[in-house]
Amino acid sequence: MDAHNFQKMVYSYSEGWQDLMRMHPGVQRMMWMYVVPMSLVPAVMFMYAMLVTPGAVLPAVVPHVTMAEALTTGAVFFVVELGMVALMASLIQQMGDVVDVSPSYEEAYMLAAVAPTPLWVGSLALLVPSLWLNMVVMLLAWVASAALIYHGVYPLFRLDSRSRARVMATFVLLAGVIAWAALMVMLSLILSMIVGLR
Repeated sequence: MDAHNFQKMVYSYSEGWQDLMRMHPGVQRMMWMYVVPMSLVPAVMFMYAMLVTPGAVLPAVVPHVTMAEALTTGAVFFVVELGMVALMASLIQQMGDVVDVSPSYEEAYMLAAVAPTPLWVGSLALLVPSLWLNMVVMLLAWVASAALIYHGVYPLFRLDSRSRARVMATFVLLAGVIAWAALMVMLSLILSMIVGLR
């Protein structure tokens, strides 16, 4: 999946999506070649924000986190991200019942892997110690993720109408928002537990 095709996937029901379906990457390949490297980006950026610019974007931990604490937090967060993609794929597969389709786990995993890409890439904004910039970038990332979901459901699950695709996409998007919120809560809990062990 190249960057040019990925941009088209945000606004097209066919371009980029058809290429992805033609490549037909299995769950294992998609996970190791795409989800694992992309999931590393926010984990590393959260570690960067905690160590290099504490308090600029994320709330500062007092006293500041050590390198070992940041690495532990990043590693656990990374594992939770991988689990969240797999969980979302399972939920997406079950949501097919809403519009009377039965997507395979592989198809559901493709959507669950592609949809959070803008959020993963958007975490690079943590390099800039500005809360406002990071809020704007995350808002734009959410819009792009929503567009990917709305444009991906129709071709991936071979639905016969776009109205049915919109219904399913809305359920997927709501589940994604809940999953993202749970991920942020999990990050806070992980950090609290690690700091509590001092």
